[in-house]
Amino acid sequence: GGTACVVTGQPFDTAKVKMQTFPEMYKGVVDCFVKTYKQVGLRGFYKGTTPALVANIAENSVLFMCYGFCQQIVRKIVGVDRKTKLSDLQNAAAGSFASAFATLVLCPTELVKCRLQAMHELQLSGRVLQGHNTVWSVVKGVLQKDGPFGFYRGLSSTLLREVPGYFFFFGGYELSRTFFASGRSKDELGPIPLLLSGGFGGSCLWIAVYPVDCVKSRIQVLSMAGKQAGFMGTFASIVKNEGVFALYSGLKPTMIRAFLANGALFLAYEYSRKLMMNQIESY
Repeated sequence: GGTACVVTGQPFDTAKVKMQTFPEMYKGVVDCFVKTYKQVGLRGFYKGTTPALVANIAENSVLFMCYGFCQQIVRKIVGVDRKTKLSDLQNAAAGSFASAFATLVLCPTELVKCRLQAMHELQLSGRVLQGHNTVWSVVKGVLQKDGPFGFYRGLSSTLLREVPGYFFFFGGYELSRTFFASGRSKDELGPIPLLLSGGFGGSCLWIAVYPVDCVKSRIQVLSMAGKQAGFMGTFASIVKNEGVFALYSGLKPTMIRAFLANGALFLAYEYSRKLMMNQIESY
């Protein structure tokens, strides 16, 4: 599921991070795509793909594993049997709890990914020297400058994004599946309803938490060039110096990516889960 998400959405995610961290350099999503292609070529859209793959595979593995555990916790809290189907709201709550665990594996890999995606702009602005354009050079730089805890820059803003965001993510997905199932079992849904439901869930997530993600990207990327203020300090600085709309820079490529990538994520997740369950049952 995580692999399908990255393969589908990486170019749009790269545009998002560039526009969030250096909004003054780009007039819009088309301008960002054109300038990136002219300056760096097609490979510029896939900067940070390796850590993005690691981040998404790690995050979604932990997220969906914990989602199952958290569904059982919700069942215990509301006092129902282990096999009872949860409501869409209860599934949303379980997803929100699960995201807190996923954040711990996501934050370090996303920090490396975001820095690689915005490296060209960091070098253009003179904030960092040439040569920090590989996964290893970024990892080594973090360890030398801040030690192992340096990978958790932006942890609080990542948590602020993930916990409420995944409530809307799983809530939107389950609500959409309920709509398409219309009384039937959700497990009987075909690929198109799953794609649309995943896309709807992803769109709900990003609409709800986009300003928080913008602050997170700034903290993770610009801390490479020097000490960066915390979440509230960075948030206040953006609003004061650039205006509220700067918090929504890069929203358009994010929404395109959210629908496509999360549709692919849930489609791959549901079908791979069914395949594995069939394998287990055959033994």
